[in-house]
Amino acid sequence: MTGDGRLFTFHPRIVALMAGGMGLSLIAVFGVIWFRLSEDSRDTFSWFQRLTLLAFFGAVLWILYRMTTLRVSAYPDRLQVRNVFKSYTLRWDDVTALRFKPGDAWLQLFDADGNRLGILAIQAAEGFRASKAAKELAAVARAHGAGPSPRTEEKK
Repeated sequence: MTGDGRLFTFHPRIVALMAGGMGLSLIAVFGVIWFRLSEDSRDTFSWFQRLTLLAFFGAVLWILYRMTTLRVSAYPDRLQVRNVFKSYTLRWDDVTALRFKPGDAWLQLFDADGNRLGILAIQAAEGFRASKAAKELAAVARAHGAGPSPRTEEKK
């Protein structure tokens, strides 16, 4: 257990490196393009066009930032998942199953309401490291009460 109470945490390395590299490349390429344009060419852009370009550029950089910060953390009372567009916190009794079969792109979590949630932090691209993390997380989940609940059994 870590000092903040975490029992388990996992961050993907490959996705973070790829997204970070893409972000730095985008900044470099667009910076070079913008400053290589003549001043007359830059002046043809209206303020609205400049703001639109900056908003688009900012949105792409935000998505890449979120990709570099994917993670899953297990605590004694809950599981926290940070995906690209949304973060989730689930109590252990709401987690009914974790699945990471060959061919799956990332770990799948099934909740007590029958919903499926992809845990993007544990991806097949990480290879053995992801398989090991999925097994460790499943062990932590079982030890803290995750598994089929009466609610999921009633739906069958």
